Amino acid sequence: MGIIRKDYILDRWVYYASLRSKRPREFKSATSKEESKICFFCPGNEKLTPPELGRVEYRGSWKMRWFLNKFPAVEQKKYSKFKPKKFLSETGNYGMHEIIVETNRHKSQLWDLPIKDYIELLEVYKLRISALGRLKGIRCVEVFKNHGKDAGTSLLHSHSQIMALPQIPALVSEEINAMKNHKKCPYCEIIKLESKSKRKIFETKNVLAFAPFASRFNYEAWIFPKNHRKTLGELNDEELKDFAAAMKKIIFKLKKLNASYNFYLHYSPEKENLHFHMEIAPRIATWGGFEFSTNFIINSVLPEDAARFYRKR
Repeated sequence: MGIIRKDYILDRWVYYASLRSKRPREFKSATSKEESKICFFCPGNEKLTPPELGRVEYRGSWKMRWFLNKFPAVEQKKYSKFKPKKFLSETGNYGMHEIIVETNRHKSQLWDLPIKDYIELLEVYKLRISALGRLKGIRCVEVFKNHGKDAGTSLLHSHSQIMALPQIPALVSEEINAMKNHKKCPYCEIIKLESKSKRKIFETKNVLAFAPFASRFNYEAWIFPKNHRKTLGELNDEELKDFAAAMKKIIFKLKKLNASYNFYLHYSPEKENLHFHMEIAPRIATWGGFEFSTNFIINSVLPEDAARFYRKR
């Protein structure tokens, strides 16, 4: 028997239909063998990318490096303030779009890296969010990762992306507005609730990871600092280490499914009070006509079952 669940605070609904899980093609993705002969992100090919903006050094070379995206979705150009019009509003695609190469090893994916590399990657995210967030006209810096063909990646070498945007993304705004309907931070209350639920994946004194009650994606997972932190930059060293450990646990388990996945950070824009967190969205199932015509999602994996999968050693 199926069930329908609503998101904790958003007007977003998910239909759970566990019988659909019997379709084997949903659960184990085939490994793609298509690969370019030249990897633009490998050591020795640095001149094939735009000029380097920064790097993490390791034994006389680089361990991580970042630079502008060669094919950006937003561009460095003169900032012009958005002037809305009735029905036909537009503005220039002002912003910055960067690539962070997460490892110098071509065949290693993020799930193969040790926790210390996750910590360093989070530190790089902090650095870039801070730097890009100070640019004129930038209201939000979106950090995200696409892993695998079904998640939208075009290059196999492990990397993340950062986009500095002149507006706050609609989903972040939706979360901010929903929070304003509560006297206290609802996510702080949700953390307490989920720390005692069957949806809990990983917990330390600083961090909780869980499968959200109305998860839209098969094996979706969220990571929150327990203390009310508004940005990644507010996490102390211990919180950052625990956050990295939660990331590693979840992403390493996705290797067993060979799953494509996305993850993204949601943090509080200036003058707002959103509880910082990461959402990890495995891209195992394909959305179809029902999802796109209704904005309701059919999920074949209950979050309680997803959490059980992540907790297993």
